[in-house]
Formats: sequence, structure tokens, C-alpha cells
Amino acid sequence: MGEVDIRFPAWDAGREIVLDPDSPEPLYFQVSRQLHAAIEDGRLPAGARLGNEIDLAASLRLSRPTIRQAIQTLVNQGLLVRRRGIGTQVVRTKVARPLRLSSLFDDLAGLGGRPESAVLVNRVEDASAEVAELLEAPGLTRVRRLRRIRSADGEPLALMNNYLPDGVIDPGDGELRERGLYQLLRSAGVRLHAAEQNIGARLATEEDAELLQEEPGAALLTMQRTTYDDTGRVVEYGWHVYRASRYTFNLSLTNGPQ
Repeated sequence: MGEVDIRFPAWDAGREIVLDPDSPEPLYFQVSRQLHAAIEDGRLPAGARLGNEIDLAASLRLSRPTIRQAIQTLVNQGLLVRRRGIGTQVVRTKVARPLRLSSLFDDLAGLGGRPESAVLVNRVEDASAEVAELLEAPGLTRVRRLRRIRSADGEPLALMNNYLPDGVIDPGDGELRERGLYQLLRSAGVRLHAAEQNIGARLATEEDAELLQEEPGAALLTMQRTTYDDTGRVVEYGWHVYRASRYTFNLSLTNGPQ
């Protein structure tokens, strides 16, 4: 691994990081834990660059492999990223989204973020047999197709695709930019009841990378969701991709009957 020639802005590792050689915690873990805390409390903001491994090791009187292991730990956690030609940088904290019947727009707004949308497709088109099957409506002939990029604070997070039976809602591009899909459905009197959802992963294509500001081949989370109203009708089918470097799903597990 080559030297990471980057620097902490206004950060003195030798002064900020306190190591205890008698602690049962490994030294690399002590370093990564304190770097993690500095990222979380804003002392190391998003975009800050780490000092090179040799300087960090010297200032902390540690070996370079120990520093490298500490940095790699935070890279694996998604808090640091190595970029060719730039070095190792602090990345933004991931959006942690609970698994519930809500839209990404709702969740970002609830977390205090500034959700934004770029509308790529908003049109009514003929429904293929495959789309009619996805919407569980064999006789369906027309559907509304949506394709949007959802961003938070100016940074793209997800590429979102949806099919809805024609006539459920008729949103303009302005409405789609300003409001979440579930907000629009509820405002139209649709009573959302339940959803079936599958989560997976894949690598970013060239198109994904361009739209989401990622590298081709970067890890992406995927989600397919079928949403039902209180009559059992499918009101939307969505298939979305999320930047794994900025996004996680949270879920709670309970112990069922033995």
C-alpha cells in the first residue's frame, strides 16, 4: 500500500489522541476509536484529509502498520474513504434509515436533512405485461413512471424508480421536487397500509456512477418495494439503488416463539 500523502486541517494527532500502552485495547483500536469520536463530534468534519501515515506514526510514536490498521478500520466502517489522487478523507455520516412504511424524503426530513429531488422521468406510458404483473393488475393498460435522484444537502444518495397505476396521482415535476411520493399519495386520499420489500446489493454501473457521484464498481444497496393501500390494491412498485458509502437500513429483531 502506498503512502497516503494527506493532512488533517487544524488537527494535531499528537495532542488530540491519548494512548494507554497498559490498556487491554490494542493500540490501533485506541487510535481508530478516538478518530471515530473526532469525526462524530465534528473536530474532523466531512472532507477533512488525514495526515500521511509516516507523520501520524511519528507523532503518536507508533509503527506505520498500526496506523494503517487504525485507518483501515474506519474505512471499513464507511467513515473514511481512500480516493486516488486525493488521499484519505472523512466522509459524511451515513443516513441510517429505519425499515418502515415511509419514503426516503420523509426520513431525511425527519432527520433534519434538506431533501432534494431531480426529476429525470415523469410520464404516463403503456403498461407492459411485466409492469402490470408487478402492480398486480392484469388488465392495466397505462402506468405512471417516475425516475428521480434523491439528494440530501446537495449530495446524491439514491436513484429512485417507481411505477404507479395511472390515475392514482398526477404530480407535476415541481411537486415531485418539493414533496415525497408518499406525501403526495396521502394528500390524494390514498390510505397506505402495508408493503413487501426486498433489500440487496450490486455494483455501480457507469450510469449509476455518473448520477450518484460514485466510482464505477462502487457498492450500492438495492431495494424493491410493493406498496398496498387499505383495500389491498397495489398503489406503487419501486426499485431503487442507494450509495452504500452514505446509506444503511436499520431493522429491529425480536425473539419469536421457540
